[in-house]
Amino acid sequence: MKAQPKASHHINGRYVDDEQGTALPVTYPATGEVIASLHSATRNIIELAIEAARAAQPAWARLKPVERGRILRRAADILRARNEELARLETLDTGKPMQETLVADAPSAADCLEYLGGAVAAFNGEFVDLGGPFAYTRREALGVCVGIGAWNYPIQIAGWKSAPALAMGNAMVFKPSENTPLSALALAEIYTEAGLPDGLFNVVQGYGDVGAALVEHEVTAKVSVTGSVPTGRRVLALAGSKMKHATMELGGKSPLIVFDDADIENAIGGAMLGNFYSAGQVCSNGTRVFVQKGIHDRFVERLVERVKKIRLGDPLAPDTQMGPLVNKAQHDKVVSYIGIGLEEGATLACGGGVPSLQGFEGGFFVEPTVFTGVTDSMRIAREEIFGPVMSVLSFDHEDEVIERANATEFGLAAGVFTRDLPRAHRVISELQAGTCWINAYNLTPVEIPFGGTKQSGIGRENSLAALEHYSQIKTVYVETGDVASPIEQRPRCNPDRRSGR
Repeated sequence: MKAQPKASHHINGRYVDDEQGTALPVTYPATGEVIASLHSATRNIIELAIEAARAAQPAWARLKPVERGRILRRAADILRARNEELARLETLDTGKPMQETLVADAPSAADCLEYLGGAVAAFNGEFVDLGGPFAYTRREALGVCVGIGAWNYPIQIAGWKSAPALAMGNAMVFKPSENTPLSALALAEIYTEAGLPDGLFNVVQGYGDVGAALVEHEVTAKVSVTGSVPTGRRVLALAGSKMKHATMELGGKSPLIVFDDADIENAIGGAMLGNFYSAGQVCSNGTRVFVQKGIHDRFVERLVERVKKIRLGDPLAPDTQMGPLVNKAQHDKVVSYIGIGLEEGATLACGGGVPSLQGFEGGFFVEPTVFTGVTDSMRIAREEIFGPVMSVLSFDHEDEVIERANATEFGLAAGVFTRDLPRAHRVISELQAGTCWINAYNLTPVEIPFGGTKQSGIGRENSLAALEHYSQIKTVYVETGDVASPIEQRPRCNPDRRSGR
């Protein structure tokens, strides 16, 4: 099974390679076999990409926003037309089942391109009446932006970062995760086919050193990262030292709170979506499931029944519901956390094993796992596992669960299930999280902002908020009358001291 691209990088509208770069093998997580061989970007490749972006960006920014948006909308149409082949490529790259990639990956990128391609035409500055004089603001492009992607949603993330950047008149150099480098190249091809001028979306492959070189480059104006908290801290420190704009969409250990009046089947559905979709490799997952004591036992019993029915297997098969983890390192990490949970005294309600599937013995599979009897101090309740491991905790009262839910360094997401809507809004208002759901979980339409608080990041992706983060405001004061110099006027007892900086 092969998925070899024409070359490792896509720069200035064409594929390029430099075999002097470090080898970058691509494995199919379901079998462990190598399906493509690429090269990490050399310094020459990085310079080619940055220079292509720098040269192309000014003319692009001068276009009418509606003209830029038209190209993005054409690219969205191509993404949808090629969804099946892109879904297969994403499945080979990530191991996620086709059941997911057909609906959640390229379609989400297409939605983002379509929405922002239309919204940017009406995303303007403001007019300020100053009683004769007036002022106005302009939303202007930043210049060359760098996007650094994660391996759980490769083409979606490439779309979520490039769409607002391009819509606002920027150019982008995008570095996918070294674990999933393929679909960003496909997106670059689609942009070119849609009519995007060469140099505006460039893809370079590589490890952390390539990302660091892109961030610290003097031409780079902004960096946007999706990744772990440690990665985000390093990149933000580097960007901050150069006074560059930054958006950080990082990890979490999010709470999902189920009150005793909740619809149990819906709450369990939300908990499963927030723990086992994409084999649990979702940053916003609600991995701390707090269940009020009145329904705790009934919730767990029904949860286990439903989890045991999840079908693991061949990700390319249409009936497979959960695939493998992305690579051996992540597999080993998740398995080790299951061991830690047992050592700490949590009860393994179901799962926890490493299945051996015929024909996929080399795959990185882990059973969907549920721990009960979990306490707040356990590592499985405090640390991000990024795998199919759910911790169920019990609680008595509203104030108690709010305090416990907030007792974390993370603040990406949170969810509440209850029929009492005043309580739902009251609790959500107290939870320290950037993206929240009431009677749902992990739904992220592009029309609404997505991002976190505390250590889970800064800035927002999607919605009009994304356009704000890929632009800067220029203020213009316009005088309509005469201009008198205060230093030429005779001082008065109470001079009008107007000053500015």
